[in-house]
Amino acid sequence: MHQEIRLHGHVNSKIEYFVTAAARDAYRSYFYEAVGDGLRFFSPGNEFVLGAEGISHRGNGGSFCEYMFGVDQPLADLAKGDVRNRLVLYGATYQRNGSLRFTDRSDGGQPYERVFFEGNATVNYFFFLTGSVTGSMREQQEGLLRLLGRTLKRSLAVGVDDDTQLTDELFSLLGHRSSLYLVKLIHKNHKRFHDAFRELYFAYKAIPDDEFERLQKLGESLDINEYQQERIRIDVMYKHPDNRRIVDEYKNILIECYRKGQINQLESARLTRLKTLSVRNKIPSALFYTLDKMLHHDKLLDQVEQDYISETRQILDGIFLQERQIDASIEAEDMIKLFHAKRKASENRDHTFEQILLETGKACDEKIHGGADLSLLESLSYVITYFDRYDTAHNYINQLAFMENVHLSEELIRSLLGNKKAFDAFADNLFDQLFFAEIQGNKYLGRFGCKKIQSLRKGLVSIEEGRLTVQGLLRQLNEVTAEERLYGVLLGHVKDRIRNFYSRYNSRLEQEALRLEVAEELQNKGLYDDMIPQGLFRDVVVNIKKEAIYLHNLLPRIVAERDIALREDFLDNSGLDRFYVEELEREYFELNNLDLVDLYLIRKGLSG
Repeated sequence: MHQEIRLHGHVNSKIEYFVTAAARDAYRSYFYEAVGDGLRFFSPGNEFVLGAEGISHRGNGGSFCEYMFGVDQPLADLAKGDVRNRLVLYGATYQRNGSLRFTDRSDGGQPYERVFFEGNATVNYFFFLTGSVTGSMREQQEGLLRLLGRTLKRSLAVGVDDDTQLTDELFSLLGHRSSLYLVKLIHKNHKRFHDAFRELYFAYKAIPDDEFERLQKLGESLDINEYQQERIRIDVMYKHPDNRRIVDEYKNILIECYRKGQINQLESARLTRLKTLSVRNKIPSALFYTLDKMLHHDKLLDQVEQDYISETRQILDGIFLQERQIDASIEAEDMIKLFHAKRKASENRDHTFEQILLETGKACDEKIHGGADLSLLESLSYVITYFDRYDTAHNYINQLAFMENVHLSEELIRSLLGNKKAFDAFADNLFDQLFFAEIQGNKYLGRFGCKKIQSLRKGLVSIEEGRLTVQGLLRQLNEVTAEERLYGVLLGHVKDRIRNFYSRYNSRLEQEALRLEVAEELQNKGLYDDMIPQGLFRDVVVNIKKEAIYLHNLLPRIVAERDIALREDFLDNSGLDRFYVEELEREYFELNNLDLVDLYLIRKGLSG
């Protein structure tokens, strides 16, 4: 058994500390003293000082913290699903081959700002020990890595409020006469912002504008810069359970591709599916862009798929970057090509398009500073304005198609009308080609998403022709959204009723009794006050039957025989949303301990 002494205090208004000394006879230890405005913690050959502006250290040990999503992370750590913490040992540096090189120079220091910039934005740890490791400083640090490295990289106790479990984990690895000293630093302002954002995001996911505005004001009042706010927000969003599974799957595919140096068709299809699923689940695209950037997604794309990139470069170079600038105006035909290139780049998650645009902007700035005509900047602004229009329309329409319970407003419909008019001025039906033609053919477009898109597609045309009002289109979309919401509520409650109370629900009398009971249950819970429409209820029951047939009869056969045609026939004719069926398949594979790679091959139509 070991004893612990814990010291708690505040360095200043922003930095809080908890210091733990653990040893067999910790109560007999003298391990700290006041030094001017700071505190010094020590053991034979080691010291750690909390100063007014930062920390300093001498001896063995290092620092560790929980990785924040999106920070630079060695591929070796990124690829291991159980590695969750960043570990830095004094005097150690990473080599190009991924190994560590140790030196005898372990003393140093850091300002607090750097501690929370390079490490975790909220909680960071420092440690040193006596006993268990001996020899030169280099030998002690190598020994520490062997002794504690695996636990420190994987411990789930890092970052939690109570350090008892973490101390127990580490001390259990040390020798009988060893002493462990653990210093935890908390950035109070960052933690307050983190906790406020987490509460809002886990409650709403799509945070209301007024709540987000209050959050921004909180960040300003706490003097937290934009970079740290963004780090904290992205990390919280990643840790939401609904987000983490999908993002981790995307990350694992990218890691496989990074190691091979290319993305094949199967992997590209899997990435596309996950990005589409992320829209449906309201997962921020920033989580995927961060991974794409870390793992150089753009460099893995097949060259054949980059024809649109070459065309983009040729158009922009020809207009803005030619040596002798004659005319910076851009033709309608070139704008149409750029719109379609942007569409393809979006489909392929290819950020090279945006990079080319950024490089063009920088080059134009340099030319203007060198005396070029200002019309160059006006033409570039014209192009960027239309790309902004594209992004706005693309986001609205994709959210409506793939997210559940999404509401458009009259203002958003008018924005889409304005964008439609602007794009159609380049060519008839260009807006439809860019935004509707592709999405209508998306196999992941579900029943209600299809209804909403068809209503929007026809409604915008009807408004332009004077046969429908903005308010009328909004009512149509809201009716579909209400039906979608009720369907989801019914599906969950009916499945629970059937699972717990009903062994049979085939006859009309049995279904009617079930409908009345579910209606009463929804009314009692305040979820729906009206009588459940018979048609919608019948659809729910029929789809539950189809689901049971697929799981118990068809899917086992599809898996055993790799019967791709049978699966596609069911998906094409059952009327069930592909997203929903694929979730059922994933649960089936996990429940039966089957290899998910086989599922991906079946989805792609390959035999493995």
